[in-house]
Amino acid sequence: MTSGRNSRRLTILAVGAALVLAGCDSPTNGDAAPTGGPSTTPSSAPDVPTGYDPCTDIPQSLLDAERLRSKDKDDSDASGVKWRGCVWNQPDGYSPAIRTTNLTVDMVRDKKFADTREYIVNGRRAISTRQVDEHPDAVCTINVEMKGGSLEFFLSNPPSRKNTGSLDTCELARTLAEKVVPTMPANV
Repeated sequence: MTSGRNSRRLTILAVGAALVLAGCDSPTNGDAAPTGGPSTTPSSAPDVPTGYDPCTDIPQSLLDAERLRSKDKDDSDASGVKWRGCVWNQPDGYSPAIRTTNLTVDMVRDKKFADTREYIVNGRRAISTRQVDEHPDAVCTINVEMKGGSLEFFLSNPPSRKNTGSLDTCELARTLAEKVVPTMPANV
């Protein structure tokens, strides 16, 4: 069980590193930079949004309905990007990390990850992406807009998982987001 948690944490850290490294590329990717005005590249807030803590604010009844167990704290920092939240495990199913981050929906969109899709979750802008090239079908990330960042759903769903491995990971993540986001206060 511990090695599975360590594997999830390493995957999550790898995604964070990918975001940071992607940010090191030229914002124009070799094209001429715009002139005559300020940069439109979004910058991150100094800290994660406040007012919602996924570790304590997601109702236990929702976690029970999703069969999410084994909650572990899952905070990390990487070159100015911060994540604060927890990771759970569904027996023979998916494992979500749900964390607040100072990454905004616009910042995620600007990275141009594979299979990017935008939609609205409970009145908030959201974006889903497949950020792990080694396992694009088994991992999906959804960022839902918050003031100063987003609520991030990082879902791991290996095909070997008996209950959910044959299901689309981004659809599972979106369904989970649609259940969790309504528990957030409107002003965050």
